[in-house]
Amino acid sequence: MATETTSVVVVGGGVAGLSAALFTARAGLATTVVSTGESILERNAHLENYPGFPAGVNPRLLLDLLREQAAEAGVEFADGRVQRVSRTDDGFELLDADGEPYDADYVVAASWSDATYLEGLDVEFVDRGSKTFVGVDDFGSTTVEGLYAAGRLAEKHHQTVVAAGHGVQVGLAVVEDSDVDFYHDWTVPEGYFTERGRDVPPGCAEIDDAERERREAESLERMREAFAEPHPGEPTMHPSVVDDGE
Repeated sequence: MATETTSVVVVGGGVAGLSAALFTARAGLATTVVSTGESILERNAHLENYPGFPAGVNPRLLLDLLREQAAEAGVEFADGRVQRVSRTDDGFELLDADGEPYDADYVVAASWSDATYLEGLDVEFVDRGSKTFVGVDDFGSTTVEGLYAAGRLAEKHHQTVVAAGHGVQVGLAVVEDSDVDFYHDWTVPEGYFTERGRDVPPGCAEIDDAERERREAESLERMREAFAEPHPGEPTMHPSVVDDGE
């Protein structure tokens, strides 16, 4: 079986993992998200406190759009539940439940609060009774170099916007710790840097009015398509809730 090699493997395809992957991919790091396709966000009936949506937003639609955005940034997706993460001479090897291996220079653990797949590493665990979290510093780094934790696994609050923000923070920490030449993920008006005698920094782009208008038109059309009809997905229930028919 051939081992798939990538620079960053993100474990977990929820909001934190997808947000981290979006920024590592946009910075030019080859990024793979390994996930079962489930997210705790899908249990929400309606997401009402995510900034920018005055009447709330369908959480499954938000996830779909985030996955689509990550994919367009170059993120690869693999179905699987990671069972073990081990150190190698070159970084890390991850194995999923089917024995499928993934090699990575950096790993972002962004799964739900089950850290058992990290037990083979010298990681600081935080036991909170029924849940075990991973100890991290202010940037999401763990005690193992090259291993990060994002979102709920890093003991952040449940709120979706917190998970998204922490995922981005961790993704940028990975970028800064890598050898990628990177400044900011900015798209600015033409001349913002160059008319001040500066080169456009890595990770930035200057665009003229015509390109800005084209991108805005494409954005509006994509949003119209996404919000044209109610999302067909239904919220999932907490596993402890047993169906009356069972």
